[in-house]
This record gives sequence, C-alpha cells and structure tokens, in this order.
Amino acid sequence: MKNIFLKAAAIGCVFMLSACGKNKSEDVTPPDGKLDPCELRFSWWGGDDRHEATLNAIKLWADKHPEIKIVPEYGGWDGWTEKVTSQLSGGTEPDIMQINYDWLITMSPDGKGFYDLDKLSPTLDTSGFSDDVLSFGKVGDTLNAVTVSVTGRGLFYNSDVYRSIGAEYPSTWDELFALGDKFSTQDIYPLDLDIQSGGTAWYLAVVYVQQTTGRQFITMDGKLGFTVDDIKAALDFYKETEDRHVIRTVRTRTDEDGNAALYQSPGFISGNVAGVLEWGSSVGKYESVLPENVLEAGPLLTDGAGSSGGWMIKPSMLYAVSKNTEHPDEAAAFLNFLLNDKECAKLLGTTRGIPASSYAEESLEESGMLSGLAQENNEMLEKLDTVTISPYMELTRMKEFYNTAIEEVSYGIADTDSAAQEMYDSITQYLEKIRK
Repeated sequence: MKNIFLKAAAIGCVFMLSACGKNKSEDVTPPDGKLDPCELRFSWWGGDDRHEATLNAIKLWADKHPEIKIVPEYGGWDGWTEKVTSQLSGGTEPDIMQINYDWLITMSPDGKGFYDLDKLSPTLDTSGFSDDVLSFGKVGDTLNAVTVSVTGRGLFYNSDVYRSIGAEYPSTWDELFALGDKFSTQDIYPLDLDIQSGGTAWYLAVVYVQQTTGRQFITMDGKLGFTVDDIKAALDFYKETEDRHVIRTVRTRTDEDGNAALYQSPGFISGNVAGVLEWGSSVGKYESVLPENVLEAGPLLTDGAGSSGGWMIKPSMLYAVSKNTEHPDEAAAFLNFLLNDKECAKLLGTTRGIPASSYAEESLEESGMLSGLAQENNEMLEKLDTVTISPYMELTRMKEFYNTAIEEVSYGIADTDSAAQEMYDSITQYLEKIRK
C-alpha cells in the first residue's frame, strides 16, 4: 500500500474544522488508575468467525480478570449503525464499542462523542501504533478511537468451481468480462456484488473509474471528486457487468436471496456464484461457509496496460470507549487487552484483519498465523498505488445514493445519464450539508 497513509493526517484536520470553537464536556468519569470489580458491555458486528474468536478472547479475559465481567453484544452489519446511533442518542451505548470509520463524522464531529483515549494512558498503551495509524481515530487533537487494522477490498473465488470449468482468475477488467461468456454456458456467475451490505456493488465501479481517470471519488475533505461523466462511466461499467453475465442482476439477486447477505446466499454456498468482492478483514465469513481451502484470493484487476491504481484502503474498524462509561480504567484495560495482548491476538487471529498493533502482529508472526486470505490480500495491496478512502464515502446516506442509482439502472427505471445526474446532485447537496 504505497500511499496507504496519503492524506491520512487530513482526516484529523477535517474533523478539527467542526470541533473549533466548542468547549469540551467535563461530565465524564475521570480515570483513577485503579481496576475495580465491575461489569462492562462490549459490542461489535461481524460474521460467525469473528463472533467465535471474540467470545473466546472474552473467556481468556475472564480467566485473567474474573472481577471484571464483559457482557458481549454482537450481530451482523445490517442495521448495526442505526442500532448504535439510537444507543448513543439515548445514552445507553456499551462501554466499549467496535466502530466504523465514518462514525467519527456523524457521532463525534466535535470530538466529544466518545471518550478521550489519551486520558486513559498508560492503561491503554498506544506505543505499538504508528502516528499515521493513530491519526485515523483522531478528531482534531482528540483520540476518540484506536484503529484495529487497515484493510482493503479484494477479489476471492471458489477454486472448485473455477477448476471445474477450466477458468483462470481474471487479472484485467477485460478478462473479467470475458469470464461472463464462459460461465453463462453453465448458468453460473464468476462474481457477484453484495448490494445488501451497502456500497459493495458501487465500490468496484468506483475502482474502475478511479483507475482510468486518476480522480478520487470523494476527497478526504468531503467533496465530490467525480464529474457527472465519471459517475455515468461507473454506472455504465456496473450495467455491463450485469449484461455480460459477470454478476446477477439486482432482481435475480433479490429473487434468489431475499434480504440475505451474499455469504448467506444459497447461490454462493452452492457455487452458482463463484466469486466475491470483500474486505480482507471480513472475508472469513465467506471462507467459513465453504469447504476448507476452497476460497482463494485472486489478482486485483488492472486495465491491462500497467495501470493498477484506484484500489482503496481504510481502517477496517476502530475501538472506542463510551463517554458515559462509569468505569474508564477498566474499559481501557480491556481495550488494551483486545489490541495488544499476545495471547488474545492468537485467539482473534485475522478475523478483524492484520492487527495494526505491532505487539499483536508480532504475536501472530511468531505463531505462524500471519497467513490466509487477509494476509494475501494485504500483500497484493502493498504492491499497488492505493487510495485512502474518504470517511465521507462510507456514510450511511451516501450508500443509499449508490444503491438507489444501481437499482434504478439495473431494473431499467432510469438510464445511466439520468441516474448519474441524480446521484451527482444528491451527493453534492448532501456533502455540502454534512460539512457545515
């Protein structure tokens, strides 16, 4: 990831703009440097592989600190943002939370939405994180969250299906489209894009246009970097993937899967869908529903003329502490355990990606656990001129704009010209509003 932290510091600057001129709230429980018996709630989202690993880590914590009980709260991604937003609004949020990259914009624009983690030092040890990695979790000068890992999306394929029809994993966009013809003879698909998780279908089209134009879709300071023509090109690209039988149409996906996420889809589990686009930190949920070692990482697509840019990376997720917690020292101790403890690292493995903490990463390396699809995807990304995703791109409302355009084009409700103009106008207006 050659420019993995390019403009990363700009994130803190953007957040600082909304924090200026506001006084910090003092109605928080200050740390006292002691660990007292208590009960802490810890929430996260993910697939079954992450749930199982995290519950095992909590058991290890209980062995080490039986006086501090951790109450787990977990589920799938869909609806999770809305759930946490509601909890924060009502002051009922868990003590420790796994949070998404964009939540700092919406839930803590002034740096007061979560606990100031710098105040929890030295119980929370951040010495294993680079300044660049820590900057992802800062709002102005306030450390609101700590990055768990840095990740990017990759392409992963059902090796059994590909071998059965004598197909190779594509390395260029043209090769991807050519696979549609080959797979259509078997009435199966070489790839699919999970529209349920929000933004996945749009993501691949954005990569394609970023690679061909050199422009970033959403800039780090929250401005639209694509022109109307760029958005149209992205929607044309998406429609072509449907028309060329590379992916299922939205109607087919909905008829066959209902509201199920792609990794829960009968089509994916049976092999009728033979490829997915997923974050390296989350690919385990796809891997776990197939026979062992069947899912493999494929190349990150290029234009065939040597251009490999456009692929994006971001903090996969971050950990934050509630500003309302009555047990900041104990929350910091548990957070430190999740991020830095070497035994815990072995239990969590790469279910949240390759750890950003050098202590956790060293533990996995010493144990021979720095392997698997997440690591393979990271190694491929490191060879590319990647783009750091703007947190504004991940906002829930933004994903609604993407999915609306994709669905209108897929169902034939709108052509790509009108859908592109509608998306351009909607995004421009929304970003202007959210930046105020």
